[in-house]
Amino acid sequence: MLATVMHAPGDVRYESVPDPEIVHPTDAIIKLFATCICGSDLWPYRGLQPLNGPMHMGHEYCGMVVEVGSAVRMVRPGQFVVGSFCLSDNTCPHCRIGFQSSCEQREFMSGAQAPFARVPLADGTLVATAEVPPDDLVPSLLATSDVLGTGWYAADAARVRPGSTVAVVGDGAVGLMGVLAAKQMGAERIIAMSRHKSRQDLALEYGATDIVAERGAEGVKRIRELTRNVGADSVLECVGTQESMDQAIRCARPGAMVGYVGVPHAVQLDGQGMFFAQVGTMGGPAPVRRFLPHLMELVLSRKIDPGKVFDQVLPLEDVAEGYRAMDQRRAIKTLLRVSA
Repeated sequence: MLATVMHAPGDVRYESVPDPEIVHPTDAIIKLFATCICGSDLWPYRGLQPLNGPMHMGHEYCGMVVEVGSAVRMVRPGQFVVGSFCLSDNTCPHCRIGFQSSCEQREFMSGAQAPFARVPLADGTLVATAEVPPDDLVPSLLATSDVLGTGWYAADAARVRPGSTVAVVGDGAVGLMGVLAAKQMGAERIIAMSRHKSRQDLALEYGATDIVAERGAEGVKRIRELTRNVGADSVLECVGTQESMDQAIRCARPGAMVGYVGVPHAVQLDGQGMFFAQVGTMGGPAPVRRFLPHLMELVLSRKIDPGKVFDQVLPLEDVAEGYRAMDQRRAIKTLLRVSA
């Protein structure tokens, strides 16, 4: 089959690769309905993360099960499924307390920017719908696989509560999903930090009450002004740079939590500063599997529409253009449609 392979920074190709096969009895093979490009895919694309040889790309996915290994019991061929980007058995001690992204058998999904993909640990990773969903819900169901689940985890880790004030640092797809999540969790005031009109508009649609375009010290100052110098009750850090983490911590009031889900790149924390700020942090790879059943139900009942975050839709064979568009900020997030 043809699939997406990154050979070097800026060099993404749609080329021939071996068809996926059952390797372990706990595997499943799925035919993808849609996949997409993640903001984290841009780190190696931009040369900001090591790339050791050609890499099969893609970790967000939904589609139809076509084959399962002999040990798979929870899903069967013919079912429509969504799976987390973190693969888990969903039975180990960490999974049982809701941290499937720290599963003792954890793997990270790869090779999903393709027509077919192998999903290890299928029983613990995949969640099936009762029936094949209508086509218009596929983008939103795809979003639950990572970007919505990650934004939701940021809000959960930041302990967003009804009536609270929330600041969201980062206006990429995850930050926008964080806005959606904070709204669903009952936040009264949601301050989205964004400089880009299209992203500001979507943030407002998802529930943001205020937009702050400033960054760094000026951004912190503006949030302090908006909160009468108190700061936010919860802060979602959705970027992963030193500047964004510093900004998130300084926006938080004493006793607040920062939920950080931006993959850190050269981020260092000031222990003494954290000590006197009295701000807590929780983050890491999102345990999407914990939230998947709930998020999928919200989508299937049409209570939320996270699929709007995909502002570019391309056929899978045009994946290289999707990377260019996201790299150049011409697209928030690119959905890749798989041919029937």
